Amino acid sequence: MSFWDVIVSIFWFMILVAWFWLIITVIADLFRDHTMSGWAKALWCLFIIVIPWLGVLIYMIARGGSMQERAEAQARRNDAAFQESVRRAAGTGAGTTSTADELTKLADLRDRGVISADEYERAKNKVLADDGPVASGATGRADAVPAQPLN
Repeated sequence: MSFWDVIVSIFWFMILVAWFWLIITVIADLFRDHTMSGWAKALWCLFIIVIPWLGVLIYMIARGGSMQERAEAQARRNDAAFQESVRRAAGTGAGTTSTADELTKLADLRDRGVISADEYERAKNKVLADDGPVASGATGRADAVPAQPLN
């Protein structure tokens, strides 16, 4: 086998990889589209499987313009979910407060006479015993038991 035979084989292999990538991309786009009915998706899949070259070509012509929009929307949803997951893990998501914020709120309640000094001490000990920030009455940990009211 000569050097050029190897180059040609590599070229055709890369074309095959690109072809499979294109088919997977088109089928993923089909199932990502929420405006298309199930029957339309099934017909497009059947068309792509039975006559792949023509099916993919027609799909790219007919629906190629909106493929990028759906891919961008999916990327934005994935990014938002990732950011929320990071915020939740870091304890800085919406509705979370730090230990210092909780202690400040408790001190304010005590100073205004809403809670007694004894209730303040119990709540302060509970906040300080907690491992992390308190979010809407819970510690943010999956295994945590929700906090009890201060009454």
